[in-house]
Amino acid sequence: MMTKPTKKKSTKKHIAADAVLVDIANYAAHYKIKNPLAFETARLCLMDTLGCGFEALSYPACTKLMGPIVPGTQTPNGAKVPGTSYQLDPVTAAFNIGCMIRWLDFNDTWLAAEWGHPSDNLGGILATADWISRTRVAQGKSPLVMKDVLTAMIKAHEIQGIIALENSFNRVGLDHVVLVKVATTAVVSQMLGCSLEETINALSNAWIDGQSLRTYRHAPNTGSRKSWAAGDATSRGVRLALMALKGEMGYPTALSAKQWGFYDVSFKGQAFELNQPYGSYVMENVLFKISFPAEFHAQTAVECAVTLHPKVVNRLNEIEKIIITTHESAIRIIDKQGVLNNPADRDHCIQYMSAVGLIKGNLTASDYEDNVACDPRIDQLRAKMQCVEHKPWSVDYLNPKKRSIANAIQIFFKDGTQTEKVVVEYPIGHRNRRKDGIPLLESKFKTNLARRFSHKQSQAIFALCNAPKKLESTSVQEFVDLMVI
Repeated sequence: MMTKPTKKKSTKKHIAADAVLVDIANYAAHYKIKNPLAFETARLCLMDTLGCGFEALSYPACTKLMGPIVPGTQTPNGAKVPGTSYQLDPVTAAFNIGCMIRWLDFNDTWLAAEWGHPSDNLGGILATADWISRTRVAQGKSPLVMKDVLTAMIKAHEIQGIIALENSFNRVGLDHVVLVKVATTAVVSQMLGCSLEETINALSNAWIDGQSLRTYRHAPNTGSRKSWAAGDATSRGVRLALMALKGEMGYPTALSAKQWGFYDVSFKGQAFELNQPYGSYVMENVLFKISFPAEFHAQTAVECAVTLHPKVVNRLNEIEKIIITTHESAIRIIDKQGVLNNPADRDHCIQYMSAVGLIKGNLTASDYEDNVACDPRIDQLRAKMQCVEHKPWSVDYLNPKKRSIANAIQIFFKDGTQTEKVVVEYPIGHRNRRKDGIPLLESKFKTNLARRFSHKQSQAIFALCNAPKKLESTSVQEFVDLMVI
């Protein structure tokens, strides 16, 4: 009788994965969200984020990028894109949803050593959840429900936001959308049913990818890519998760490998500093853009300008100088002089946004378009503005107990008189002002629903979103079907 050959032991050395990858994967897979405030804030975030996308669908520059990559492509059981008639594969749907969410720079914000917009992850989360649900229903299985979506949103916010607390990607020239890609990759991997190892594999590939440079956010290259970069990142996260599910390998020391890892190549040799465990802190403290579609460091500046509008609108020609007192991050990112070439340039200029607020007493997405920017009064006011850092505000900006985004404006006239110095430390979308902000957020959502849907359809969507328990138990595909054109 032939004996069975002895199986040789593998000589391949096992390499332990970077702890950062393991911790993210474990959090995405196992952490239970316990705080009801996290789910309540996620519900508000869902409403606001989709509403921002519906407003963006009024802009041809956005809608020209929507739809399938190849016209006419059919995707059975594909993910539907809210506010449109498109049904697409989940990767392309993630780009579509992510693109419309971010287009007008009006969705939520997280400010720390790195800033960003955690709700950008909803593109990948909602597209994947919808596709999974439609596929399961077609197979006679149970779909995902909206509580699954809210849970994924909370976790994506947390991954992106906690990494951003102490680690500045902008200081090495990288764009914050790298964190969208990483967060989407993690939570989508879990939605797809990836094992812990497969999730780590997907995450390693997210870090290995060449990362977006911030150049499209700054002169002389400021452009519309900043409006679709997050859609690109969240869709990439879906793609990497799907590849891992098929067995594509990972790279355990993608971050820490000497010479060739992310730290040495892209982060000046520094390992990430992570001083807070993953929980639900970020969603609970996220900043909503409620009043103005403005880069968040200027939200309070615009509020100051709008407050001053009645006192200066009839005296614009008498102004000698305007002092904007602000914090370091605002000066570094949105203190701009000279020609502003397009809407992407203007909505990242604190002087432009403040000037419009002083002139009009408001600021809307359309105010960045050429037909408004040609008003000579805007550049005349910009030329009289000076940004000055108030160092205590720069400290409070990074203080986890404050997270203020303070600005002040004072106007000096040629006759020697001056206005009071109007100071706003916390914008209306800050957690410290939630009580005042929620009614305005709901009003913003209703306005955005009315831009896209009939009165009856708008009412049905709002009613479901405003019924937390019913929303959480609603299947994902039923929720999305409410928003199909």
